[in-house]
Order: sequence, then C-alpha cells, then structure tokens
Amino acid sequence: MPNIRSAAKRVRSDAKKRARNMAVLSELKSLSKRLAQLASEPEKAQALASNLVARYDKAVTKNAIPRGRANRRKSRIALFLAKIKKK
Repeated sequence: MPNIRSAAKRVRSDAKKRARNMAVLSELKSLSKRLAQLASEPEKAQALASNLVARYDKAVTKNAIPRGRANRRKSRIALFLAKIKKK
C-alpha cells in the first residue's frame, strides 16, 4: 500500500488505465482472429480489415499500444489481404 496520498491516487488511476487498455487489446485480438477466419471470403475480410486498421489507429492515439506495433500489424493485415485476393 502506498503511504503518500498522490501515490494512492496513482494506483487507482493506473488500475483504470490498465482495465481500459486490456479491453482495447482484447477487442483487437478478437477482430484479428475473426479476420483470419474470413480467409475464404475476401470481400468480407476487406471490410473487417479496414475496421481493424481504424481500431489500431485509435488504440495508438489512446496510448493503448505503441505506434510501431500497430504499424507492423497493419502491414501484416495488408499482406494477408493481398494473399487471399491472389487465390
């Protein structure tokens, strides 16, 4: 337990931020898995991918994930879409 009042507040605010960030990460993971399942349907996958890319951008602006991680995952989404369109 923190002894200083500001440290106690910091613990509370960090807990809220952690819960918010975990919710964002969980949503991103769920959408990514759903995208992988749509490999046989390129049109639906394209729509979901654009939504997923927007969610990654929003997560970066909310400081839930680092910019480099989001860029890497967006790049992998683009590669995945190109691969399934080629089939």
